[in-house]
Amino acid sequence: MPMINSMTGFGRVERPMLDGQLQWEIRSVNHRYLEIQMKLPDGLRSMEHDFRRLISEKVKRGKLDAVLSLTKNDNDQTVTKLNAARARQVIDQLETLARQIKNPAAVSPMAILRWPGVLEEESIDPQTVIPLAQDALEAAVTELCKSRAREGTKVQKMLAERCVDMEALINDVRTRLPSVLVEIRKKLDQRVEALQVKLDNDRLEQELAIIAQKLDVSEELDRLAAHIDEVRSTLGDDKPVGRRLDFLMQELNREANTLGSKSADSETTRQVVDLKVLIEQMREQVQNVE
Repeated sequence: MPMINSMTGFGRVERPMLDGQLQWEIRSVNHRYLEIQMKLPDGLRSMEHDFRRLISEKVKRGKLDAVLSLTKNDNDQTVTKLNAARARQVIDQLETLARQIKNPAAVSPMAILRWPGVLEEESIDPQTVIPLAQDALEAAVTELCKSRAREGTKVQKMLAERCVDMEALINDVRTRLPSVLVEIRKKLDQRVEALQVKLDNDRLEQELAIIAQKLDVSEELDRLAAHIDEVRSTLGDDKPVGRRLDFLMQELNREANTLGSKSADSETTRQVVDLKVLIEQMREQVQNVE
């Protein structure tokens, strides 16, 4: 049986490079559509469209944050180079400032070297890691999908269990309908007797038939049962089903409200409340289904 996917998931993949480390980290939460936010190193921004396309091939709904980071190995052999232009700029600024001060203190070359941007660490060239970044992204998306599938399995089990519970309540209400009508007839007879008046039996039966028609909930019960069957059928689809499930939750809730408005006794009212609690529990979970 196909399994549904949650929109909540996480995937992280690291790949070693010759002089550093590459890492993709992807997080996803529920969202009405597919929304991808990316954070890329400057040299790889031109690849954003390709990265988005790769993700959208496997993920159809959800808000995703995808972060690619490149880090150099932390060792004593890090190569640095002098940014001569930046050093000249710092020196010029210091000389300009010194001319405005009487007896300025001398500035050592080491102080200039500590100035931000004067010494630069040799950075990783992002363009050289594009194939590795694409491969790592595919792996990270696969991890994300596995995470969403695991969460989706739990949601699917919960929804299936609630369907069984709702069917039990619907069957209880259906079974009690004849006894509810009998109880209504008994209460009506007692009221007529208390009035100490003689009513025409045909008219009494006619009024009872009108009351029974107003309280008839067989159509609502049938529609509830049909919607539950449709939920089960939808859970078996091999495509994103979140929006359809959300629609079915609305239909279930509408029928439950109508059933509650027609309730003729306290026990049926209690069962309707239990039914609506189950529907709300399902609706909360469905909000996170892809």
